[in-house]
Amino acid sequence: MMDHDTSVLIIGGGTFGLSTAYRLAKAGYRHVTVLEKSASIPPEDSAGNDLNKIIRAEYEDPFYTELALEAIREWETPPFAPHFHKTGYLLANSLNAPESAKLTLQKSLASISSHPSFSGQIQPINTRDDIRPIAPALDGPMEWTGYFNRLAGYAHAADALRAVAAACRALGVSLKLGAGAASLLFDGGGDTCVGARTLSGAEHRADRVVLALGASVASLLPQIAPQITAKAWSVGHVRLSPDEAARLAGIPVTYARDLGFFFEPDRATGLLKLCPAGAGFTNFVGEGLSLPPADSNWIPPEDEEKIRALLRETLPALADRPLVDKKLCWCADTADSEYVIDYVPGKRNLVVVGGDSGHAFKMMPVVGNWVRDLLEKGEQDVARWRWNEGRGGAGEVSWRVGMPVDIKKFGSRH
Repeated sequence: MMDHDTSVLIIGGGTFGLSTAYRLAKAGYRHVTVLEKSASIPPEDSAGNDLNKIIRAEYEDPFYTELALEAIREWETPPFAPHFHKTGYLLANSLNAPESAKLTLQKSLASISSHPSFSGQIQPINTRDDIRPIAPALDGPMEWTGYFNRLAGYAHAADALRAVAAACRALGVSLKLGAGAASLLFDGGGDTCVGARTLSGAEHRADRVVLALGASVASLLPQIAPQITAKAWSVGHVRLSPDEAARLAGIPVTYARDLGFFFEPDRATGLLKLCPAGAGFTNFVGEGLSLPPADSNWIPPEDEEKIRALLRETLPALADRPLVDKKLCWCADTADSEYVIDYVPGKRNLVVVGGDSGHAFKMMPVVGNWVRDLLEKGEQDVARWRWNEGRGGAGEVSWRVGMPVDIKKFGSRH
C-alpha cells in the first residue's frame, strides 16, 4: 500500500520522469527523488531537450484524443501555461503524397471533426488560397489539401521541462543531477527492487522505483527490449535574422504528412526548427536491442534534402540556407504506439513508464497522474498500457511514411 510517506525513486529526469515527480509531490508525497545522469535540466539526451513539440489532439484512436484534450487544458494552467503557444496546426498533404499519408490525415480529421471541443475550430484546406489567410508569411507553392486546427499549437519543450523541474523543487522533490543509475538494487532473492546504484557507486533506496529513461530504458532493463525500440528522427534548424524571424512570428505549426513539419521561429534565438517526415532510424547493438549511440549530432544527407524540399514548398527563400544544430532525436518506440506504464513482471515495486513513440511530450502535464494511479492501485487497469512482450518493439504505425533504417547504413559517422 502507498501513503504519503512512501518513498519513490524516479530514474530519469526527462518528460515522463519529471511529470511523475511533479504529480506525486502535488498529491502530497513527501519523499520523491529523481536521479538524472545529466548535470542539467533538460537532460542532454532527452527527447524533450528541444525547442518545441507539437501540442494537438488529432488521433486515429479517440482514446488518445480525449487524453490529449485533457493535457491541453492543463497546458493552459501553471506551471505549463507560459510555455504553450496556441498558434494553430496546419495539417495537410502535398500533391505527391502517398495514399497512406492521405488515409492517416483523413482518420485524424475524423477523430476531431464531430467532437464538441472542436466546434468552430476546424477549417478545411482545399486550395492554395485557403492557406493564405491562415499563414500569409508562407509564400511557397503549397498546393496542399488538409485542414487547419485552431485548438492546437506547440510547447517550448526545454523551457517547459525547466519550469516543471523548478516546480518539483518547490514542492520538496530531491533532484539529483549528474547521478546516472548504473544498476538497479534488489533484495528478497532478487525479485524486490529497492533502489539503484549510481555510476559513482552511491546507493539510493526507496519503497518504489520508477524507470523513466526514454529511449535508453533497455540499457537498465534489458527485458523490455522486445517491447521498446530506440528510434530516432532528424531535427535541423535554419538561423534567421531578427527581421526574418519577426515576419514568421505566429505562423501555425505546419505539417505536410509526406514532407515534414516546422514551427514559428524560436522567440529567443531566431532558430527555425524543421523535421522531415519518415519512419525513423534504429541503432541495433545486439539481437533485438536498439539503443541511442554516443554521437547523435548529425542527420543523414537524405533527411537534409527532405528538409530543403519542405522549405521549397513553404519558404523557398530559405531552401538553400545552411542547416545548423542538426541532431537525431531518440524516442522509445513501440510497435503499436501504445505507452508501457506498468509494474515489471517478476520484480516487485519496480515500475516502468515509457514507449513514448513520438507522441508523449504533449501529455507531460498529465502522464504523471497515470503513473501515480498505477503506484497507488498496485496494478495497471488500462489494458493497452500493460506490460506486453507480444507487442514487439519495431512495428510500422500507419501515420508514418516510409520504412525505418539502421544508422549503420551511414557508416562510421554515427
